[in-house]
Amino acid sequence: MATSETSGRPFNRRDFLQTGAAATATAVSLATAAPGVAALAQEPVAKKASELPRRTLGKTGVDVTILNLGTWRSPGLDRLLRFAYANGVRYIDTAKSYGSEPAIGSWLTAMPEVRKQIFLVTKDHPNTPKQLIAQLDERLKTLKTDYVDLIFIHGIGNSYGDASLEWPKSKEFKETIEAIKKTGKAKFVGFSCHDAKRAEYLQAAADGGFVDAVMVQYTPWLDKDSALNKALDACHKKGIGLISMKQVAGQSDKILDVVPDRVPSLKEKGLSPYQGLLHAIWTDERISSSCVSMRNTDQIREDTEAARKYAPLKTAEIEQLRDACIAAGPTFCADCDGRCARAAGTSASLGDLTRLITYHDQYGYRGEARRLYAEMAEADRNWTGADLDAARRVCPNGLNFAQLLERVEKHLA
Repeated sequence: MATSETSGRPFNRRDFLQTGAAATATAVSLATAAPGVAALAQEPVAKKASELPRRTLGKTGVDVTILNLGTWRSPGLDRLLRFAYANGVRYIDTAKSYGSEPAIGSWLTAMPEVRKQIFLVTKDHPNTPKQLIAQLDERLKTLKTDYVDLIFIHGIGNSYGDASLEWPKSKEFKETIEAIKKTGKAKFVGFSCHDAKRAEYLQAAADGGFVDAVMVQYTPWLDKDSALNKALDACHKKGIGLISMKQVAGQSDKILDVVPDRVPSLKEKGLSPYQGLLHAIWTDERISSSCVSMRNTDQIREDTEAARKYAPLKTAEIEQLRDACIAAGPTFCADCDGRCARAAGTSASLGDLTRLITYHDQYGYRGEARRLYAEMAEADRNWTGADLDAARRVCPNGLNFAQLLERVEKHLA
């Protein structure tokens, strides 16, 4: 078990993986091996040769590394930023609510040469699209920079109200994006989404055609006939850059035990189960980068190595990985579209509840999980009387809702 450098307590990274997809193998430019810890100490700014393979982010024309660092407030964040950079990561993801912007700002102040070499993304929660203009100024002040490469409306979905379904194609959001770009304070604008209706939000973005990028909850074994898969296709065709997040979460010991036996080709390729999952994700040709919360240097080494060794997986291998991950007992369903709640006969947001207990148990974001739970409407939290067996039967990942919701009540309520 590795020790988390962000909390000082035992933290097994194998408990979770937050990842996304990337583009075609033909777009990959290979890079050489990253420097180790000693090299990092001697040379905090990595040479270009250590950078990771890149993909073009939609119609923006900008190439981004296929792996990006999802940050979170922690005493050791400065070291992790420098280490990720030294190992080739050139895309840094943050948000107002993550509490990591000050550390990033300090890093950029100490190493100003880094700013032009990274793709910096932040997020905020506007009540209307237009409010994002003023919020961007706040984000820049905290980040101690005069521009970001991309700003997102953070986690667009049910909490924003039904009207937000129109935002991705609304006149107000289009004008907001134009105004922001005119200032030069953000090069690109979009939104992130892990809502049950994310297929509708993505389709709206494709219909509008003016959003630059979307970060979305994703799975590499998405049903090709699903609404989300069709919405991803529509966005891709419109040149909207796609970044994936919140990929897989489960119990580490089971994943490490089950996956190697069920997917023997990974061992033959010298890949760990988690590196295999990243390769499965990067096999998707539509999406440009994977947002991964790497909490210590071992995780950074493993994931950057996976990026350098990337080769697309066969369909049969991806299906084997899917079956193995489901057999390992996931705690979060990246496919969630609300069918579990409908089958259970409840208005409770079962997908959000299991996501929050995953934040608590697997990601180590305990305070944040409790805060988000407290902000949920009572109707979204109250699963009393729900048929949880029915919910489990229709869940694409077979989540054990009875067990998981018991933990929600114990740790979040």
